[in-house]
Amino acid sequence: MFEFDELFQIAYKRERAISRRLTKLTALSAHAALTQTLEKAAGAASLADLVNARRLEKAAALRAAQRRREDREAARAARNLKPSNRDAIAWHAWFDGSAHPNPGKIGIGGLLESPDGEVVKISAIAGHGDSCKAEYLALIAVLEAALSQRPAPEKLVIHGDSQVVIEDVLRDAANSAPALISYATQARELISQLADVHFQWIPRHRNTAADALSQSAIREDHANSRTSVTGVSPNASLNA
Repeated sequence: MFEFDELFQIAYKRERAISRRLTKLTALSAHAALTQTLEKAAGAASLADLVNARRLEKAAALRAAQRRREDREAARAARNLKPSNRDAIAWHAWFDGSAHPNPGKIGIGGLLESPDGEVVKISAIAGHGDSCKAEYLALIAVLEAALSQRPAPEKLVIHGDSQVVIEDVLRDAANSAPALISYATQARELISQLADVHFQWIPRHRNTAADALSQSAIREDHANSRTSVTGVSPNASLNA
């Protein structure tokens, strides 16, 4: 038996109205009337199936709303990324990587902005690993994006909030952290193909656009991997 509050949360507005009318016309309690209304909405399926389907529906709607909010925040952040004294020939890049859990599924995010303000966005799933691997893969992705431009950037300033990765890639190859050496080697090889590369550490609150892109990749992959509840449509409703 589901509690009244549980049923009330997943019921549609029309179903709540029908159950209230049913309570007035019969001796049923509000709980019993709502249960009966939702059982009819479930049809051949069980009430549990309907409740689970509605919960998934609500969760999907919340995720979609959260994605829209974060996309708006990322867009605002991207508009505010330009420093006041911009080098006339410099490209700028921002990178961030996330692992959910840590270690876990990796999402990478990045932005590459040309001197005239054109922005390339990166948001992708990149396997499994810890947060350091995620940050390195995000860095590699923005370097590859820079090299794919024609002509390649004459000067590239890379911004990131991972002090570990920035310090590691700038070390002598022999002193790289053993767990990161393969990613450091790949990043350094890409850097060697660019004329002038500079790194700048920034605090996390100034890297929100790249972070939002990395988180978005994980959410999208998670949403795509969810299985739907069978046997009942989440849009099933009672015909008056």
